[in-house]
Amino acid sequence: MIKDTLLKLLAVHGATGHEEKIAAVIADLLRPYADSVETDVLGNLIVRKHGAGKRVMFAAHMDHIGFIATDADEHGFVRLYNVGGIDVSVSVGQRVVFENGVEGVIGAEEDIEGAPKMQNLYADIGASTREEALARVAIGDVAVYAPAVSQLGEWRLASPAMDDRAGCAVLAEAFMQMAQANNEIVAVFTVQEEVGLRGARTAAYAVDPDFAIALDVTLTGDVPEAKPKMAVKLGAGAAIKVMDRSVICAPAVRDRLVSLAKAQNIPYQMEVLTAGGTDSGAIHQTRGGVPSGVVSIPCRYVHSAAETIDLRDMEAAVRLLVAYAGEAL
Repeated sequence: MIKDTLLKLLAVHGATGHEEKIAAVIADLLRPYADSVETDVLGNLIVRKHGAGKRVMFAAHMDHIGFIATDADEHGFVRLYNVGGIDVSVSVGQRVVFENGVEGVIGAEEDIEGAPKMQNLYADIGASTREEALARVAIGDVAVYAPAVSQLGEWRLASPAMDDRAGCAVLAEAFMQMAQANNEIVAVFTVQEEVGLRGARTAAYAVDPDFAIALDVTLTGDVPEAKPKMAVKLGAGAAIKVMDRSVICAPAVRDRLVSLAKAQNIPYQMEVLTAGGTDSGAIHQTRGGVPSGVVSIPCRYVHSAAETIDLRDMEAAVRLLVAYAGEAL
């Protein structure tokens, strides 16, 4: 079930540039359904089903935003810098955990003018001296918001790392359901998306797909005074992207997704995102160009410790990917 897969992936540490653990979990999950499983030089996990038709690349990024330790002061507070798009305003007071298991709480310098900035943040790990802190957390260690899943009503879950473990769970579930048939299916679980779509760029060059679809979360416009204004809502179905700042989705891919959703009664909604981007932004520019699209999972409070999704949207996304994979493209 999609919920079980999602919960399994949310529990694994995997900050940007440190995706080895989550890659291992996904590889173990999909190996029984795959013709090949490999990890490339950057750490992208590439899982294939052979087929005689077109080569279709599906991509979801494994990494999530985090904080890197840059030093510690004489009182044992670990100084931090962001890895990916950290929102300082929602970080103060949040629990974090480093890859080695050390836990801490994010604090901010109080003797400053205005709202704190990234350089004002620190992690309180319970140390009293610089030496004690650096014995527990080395310079260069990365922390993420501590895993904690909340059930909101029947269908909704809130947790850190929904961006993009929700996309990884959708792709994993869809891959397990895809028939060993028409097209060659390449599921790529990418690295370092949050710092510039780096894994997707190298993976797409190596895979050389005929078509590509990225799986990621997207913003919603269904909370009070939402910014930006957009039509996407939680629980209204998989979001088929028209464009964002990184890509104008190929009409052939977008329209095929829409027609499949209509034909198979899959709940869907159209997405125009005026900020942000996904792995498709790198994939569609690879080699001579790749016709690319995006299936998004609506998500409230993106890049916070309580990113919120609706399992029904994820289920719709799984159905849509499976339908697309089985098409004669």
